[in-house]
Amino acid sequence: MELPTPQDLRERRTGLDLTQSELADAADVSQPLIARIEGGDVDPRLSTLRRIVNALQEAEGKVVRATDLMNETVISVAPDDAVSEAVELMEAEAYSQLPVLQNGVPVGSISQGDVIHAGENVGNHPVSEVMSESFPTVAPSATVDEVRNLLDHYKAVMVTDGGETVGIITEADIAAHVS
Repeated sequence: MELPTPQDLRERRTGLDLTQSELADAADVSQPLIARIEGGDVDPRLSTLRRIVNALQEAEGKVVRATDLMNETVISVAPDDAVSEAVELMEAEAYSQLPVLQNGVPVGSISQGDVIHAGENVGNHPVSEVMSESFPTVAPSATVDEVRNLLDHYKAVMVTDGGETVGIITEADIAAHVS
């Protein structure tokens, strides 16, 4: 990842016909900070630079959001479902893991690895006895960069709105969008 120079930021902003004040408002920073960054007088924190770049991308209409990437059909199991049902569903859908939802709210995840590590004869046990922690959640407005960062550490990301699950994103969804 190459970071933009002060000149790059100024050129992108002026190319979009944005004033420093408009960019500052969109990035939730002060106008004098934008002026100092563009003038090369100050090196912004990475989080500040990210907000400025995101605001520029938003102005260009290039920001990809979680809603653009997610699968709205979420194949899941409930904590009270039998482990054997979860295994059958994973096999039928060709998934190696599933989210565990209770009334639409993520409460855990179950994977083939979880079942193997639980030992033999767990088929009639409830999923809640072998499930792992829930996949992380993001809002529908989360950027592709935020989702990608989470996918570096987790197998999936749940998209929730008001606490209720509205979608799921995996690395395959990111790859499909990029291609």
